[in-house]
Amino acid sequence: MVQRLHLVFGGELIDPGKTEFRNSDDIHVVGVFPSYETAYNAWKSEAQRTVDNAHMRYFIAHLHRLRDEEEPTSPTEELGGRTG
Repeated sequence: MVQRLHLVFGGELIDPGKTEFRNSDDIHVVGVFPSYETAYNAWKSEAQRTVDNAHMRYFIAHLHRLRDEEEPTSPTEELGGRTG
């Protein structure tokens, strides 16, 4: 079975109509979750907790979509590997 990990994170945005954070040092990492359902529940909880601040936004990142395990790794991904 393929593992599908999801990251829930959020913070205050510069403009509520965009997705740029006011201060990336203040991004709140809620956690990594093993299913979309558990990630959604965590996202919903944080979104409801911060509903009074129009600049606060939480997101779900599909970590399993960021990497294809079938693709060979580059030398920079290998421990101790160097390029050039």
